[in-house]
Amino acid sequence: MYNKVYIEITNICNMNCSFCHGHKREKRQMSLDEFTIVLDKLKGQTEYIYYHLMGEPLTHSEFPEFIKTAGERGFKSIITTNGTLLNKRKTELLNAGLHKVNISLHSFENGTDDTHKRYVNETADFAKEAAEKGTIVVFRLWNKGCDEGKNDISMQLLKENISGEWKENTRGIKIRDKIYLEWGERFEWPDINAEVKGNKFFCYGLKDQFGILCDGTVVPCCLDSDGVIRLGNIFCENIENILSCERAKNIVDGFRCGKASEELCKKCGYAQRFV
Repeated sequence: MYNKVYIEITNICNMNCSFCHGHKREKRQMSLDEFTIVLDKLKGQTEYIYYHLMGEPLTHSEFPEFIKTAGERGFKSIITTNGTLLNKRKTELLNAGLHKVNISLHSFENGTDDTHKRYVNETADFAKEAAEKGTIVVFRLWNKGCDEGKNDISMQLLKENISGEWKENTRGIKIRDKIYLEWGERFEWPDINAEVKGNKFFCYGLKDQFGILCDGTVVPCCLDSDGVIRLGNIFCENIENILSCERAKNIVDGFRCGKASEELCKKCGYAQRFV
């Protein structure tokens, strides 16, 4: 089984963050019927569904139904969100049965001081209520060295709003039971038009994860924002056949030897973090 599968239920976002690669695809949302087809085909492939490649999942009007449907089929739902819509959709989301929420606090980098304070306070309120209901919440600050002082402000606001042990560990901080904060470096998205990053590569794509774009296109990892490496389409093909195709095998075999068989992978800085 795979550790996780990324399902992009929408490629539409309500923000335009400087660190995000974006995409050139037609705007689209996956329907609930299409999502159900995907879940049925993923049976036995994974336990954890991550609602993210491109797009903000909370912009999807039917998102709580997606979570409920996944839960009914035995999947655990994990979302990554910019957090701007959490306050608006808090009740319906928590009632749907979320397993985990990753809140990218680094998304809010260009707002005024007042809007930034309101944003952090609202996400903190969500985290406390979610934790009480058993949902894990992870605040992400994946922008070390690029935050221009806003990380310190975010940290202070969180401390003012969430009491806890605030104990540091290797990945970040445990604030209290089920609420965490993670640090991270800003990474560079792979771009087919970029320069080759090196001569040795490794990636967990197709080893412990793969992704499905909102039109059903299966890609090897969560960073293929434009679907450059198209392995097949889950709406009309068997997922086992897609994952065992020659192109997929070449990707896996290549990484096993420290090589990248795809041009996009050769231009991915993330694929050198694990070398």
